[in-house]
Order: sequence, then structure tokens, then C-alpha cells
Amino acid sequence: MTRSLGGALTPVLVDRFSQRDLTRRLGTALSFVTVDPDGRPHPMLLSYLELRAYDTGTVGLVIGARTRSARNLGERGTATLLAIEPDVTVYVKLRTIDGPLPVADTGEYELGYFLLAVEEVLEDAPADWEGGMRITSAVRYAPAPTLDEPWARATLAALAEPRARA
Repeated sequence: MTRSLGGALTPVLVDRFSQRDLTRRLGTALSFVTVDPDGRPHPMLLSYLELRAYDTGTVGLVIGARTRSARNLGERGTATLLAIEPDVTVYVKLRTIDGPLPVADTGEYELGYFLLAVEEVLEDAPADWEGGMRITSAVRYAPAPTLDEPWARATLAALAEPRARA
């Protein structure tokens, strides 16, 4: 059963997406859904390395600047982040404030930075009639990147502070 938590991240979600515990969260995938030109959902997978909550209302995102997801986000300005793990199932509806802005030192990766506003947070939990069914594992990937890789260092640097065009 889904319920709205309002138009801001909770303190627990800010902490989860803040990169404070990034090393432990590497290897866990998050779903990120934009809207394509035909109005259909366009999914992609993210890692906790690629996004950062700055506060209850803003999130930074670094993805490939030339990807369909980046184009969709730039053109339509909306997305939903899904964190579906044993301890939490939330859907964070986001709107673009700015982006894609260039990310320095990414070479061939051509990464872009987006600053996103949180519009609504939905929490999903089993209903009583579902008999205690629950999420038993997150979507995982391996090998997890090291934070020493050039693209990872560039991503972390780009997400260090929120930024937008003046």
C-alpha cells in the first residue's frame, strides 16, 4: 500500500541519499525513470554513487550527458527515483531545476550534472491482506566500482555541492 510522505525527503532519506555511507551502498542499484518523447516511461539503473541528496528538497544527479535519460530529463523535466530494498521502498518524484551541466575531467564518459527538486515522496509497504510479504533483497550489481576510478572521482566532485546556472 502506497502512502504519500509529502513534498520533501524525510531526514532518514536525506541521510540514505547523502553519500555519507556510500561505500556500504555501492553494489546496490536504484531505478530511475524519465518520460520519453512518446510519453512512455524510460527506465535506467543508477548507483548510489551517481546521486546525492543535499537537503530535504534538492538532489544532484550525474549521468551520461548524451543518454536518452539525460535527453528526456532535459526536455520534459520530470523523473521518478525508486529505492526498492528490504528496509525501504520509496518513490521520489523529481523535477529538473537545471541540467545537464558539464562535469569536469570525465574524458570519454561525457557526464552531465542535473540539479533536481523533490516534488513528492511515496512510501510503499505491504497491506495487511498481503500476509507479511516483503522485499527480500535489493537489485545488486558487481563488481562495485572503486571510488578511485577517474569517472567516480569526477562524479563525486560534481556532486560535492549543488549547482545551477546563474
